Amino acid sequence: MQRSTTLSVSSLRRFLVAGACAAVSIASNAQGFPTKPIQIVVGFPAGNTLDTVIRLAAEHLRSKLGQPVIVVNKPGANGVLAATEVARAPADGYVLLATNSSGMTVNPQIYKKLSYQLSDFTPVTMLTSAPLILVVNPTHQRTASVKTVADLVFMARARPGELLYGSGGPGNITSLGFEMLGTQAGFKATHVPYKGTGAAQFGLLGKEVDAMLDTPLSVPQVKAGKLSALAVTGARRWRDLPEVPTIQESGYKGFDITFWLALMAPAQTPPGVIDAIHAALSSIRDVPHLVRQLQVHGDVELMGPLEFGARIRAESTAWGEVIRRENIQLD
Repeated sequence: MQRSTTLSVSSLRRFLVAGACAAVSIASNAQGFPTKPIQIVVGFPAGNTLDTVIRLAAEHLRSKLGQPVIVVNKPGANGVLAATEVARAPADGYVLLATNSSGMTVNPQIYKKLSYQLSDFTPVTMLTSAPLILVVNPTHQRTASVKTVADLVFMARARPGELLYGSGGPGNITSLGFEMLGTQAGFKATHVPYKGTGAAQFGLLGKEVDAMLDTPLSVPQVKAGKLSALAVTGARRWRDLPEVPTIQESGYKGFDITFWLALMAPAQTPPGVIDAIHAALSSIRDVPHLVRQLQVHGDVELMGPLEFGARIRAESTAWGEVIRRENIQLD
């Protein structure tokens, strides 16, 4: 006897009531939100890539939610100070963290004494993602003849420890990525940390360092001839520098690094509040001029909380393997 798959009237009623109750529960979590200004804490200086992207997103968020969205810079310790502040904030959606890949997937694994963990946060959305760009200063006497990754590796091997590379700070992906390249290529270089990638780029332009892994903000400098791009760290070439090969194409298989910029909320923030913020930010896709402004810094992702959370976990596992292999630890 074939079993009927048709819902009975009573079953259908229970199904609809359960669905309605779930919808009411989600709505109640965000009922009236927001009723006051929202604060976004950025762990890097004003003018940094993350700061620029967040200020664009904050203005859009203000227009959609009808409340002021205030961006506060709290730089220090590769974003640790800002993350610690937000981790301790009330879980109500009124204090959010602007962060990057390093802050969520790297810091919890390399700092021996860290005042926050990944579990202290709830993902809201990934905003942008992009590869890093390996650059040198063509006007610097030490690197004037460096045109390819092979040239840089030859130079570094010939003078162990003499190659100076800048980064956005200890534990930053711009630092870890260079360490990975050194391991794969068999050379040792000296790390010169700066307070953010913007400061590191100034250091490279000022000939304080020989090379760095920079963000797409280096593209204008490359096109102006002030920096030379040797390779990009992603699995494919970057759309704004199509003539520049990947590090994989340069002979280092499996080398694939992208970094992202994102918003996080304190753990236990109501799902309805998270959904309200994400929905408001997702509508960025409908504003062409804003999309174009964000694309200067990377691909516009606007990934949802669940998908973003899964990506964070996967990248944390991958970086954990690198950190253990390189034996990287910070106080």
